[in-house]
Amino acid sequence: MTSHPTPHKGFKADAINQIQHVFIKDLELMAVIGVYDHEKTNPQRVVANIDITVREMPKVADQIEHVVCYHQVVKKIQALCKDGHVNLLETLAENIAEACLADKRILALRVRLEKPEALREAASVGVEIERLQTNSQS
Repeated sequence: MTSHPTPHKGFKADAINQIQHVFIKDLELMAVIGVYDHEKTNPQRVVANIDITVREMPKVADQIEHVVCYHQVVKKIQALCKDGHVNLLETLAENIAEACLADKRILALRVRLEKPEALREAASVGVEIERLQTNSQS
């Protein structure tokens, strides 16, 4: 049986449970996203924060292929943002989660997306989702 990190502590490094935490903070993207007419053609700034929970490998060799590479994660996210119009931040967050969870080493992740220019009255608006790997390796 594969154990999953609990939501309240799953996004922190944990030596006892051999969990490491990979994160991408304040990634700035341009995306055509939104339900209003002006949002369907004009790219707007989206800020992403991605928290990834990974089971630690017994003794990681000093080679990139032995870890979840944050650069590859960023490239996946950038490609999704260039893939065309999406109505909702929720949809983009789900697409990012699905793309990341294709890597079976990832046990769980949290995706937080913000649109900083969406409302004049707010610093930003956004959504945060948390997803678990359904078929992770033991």
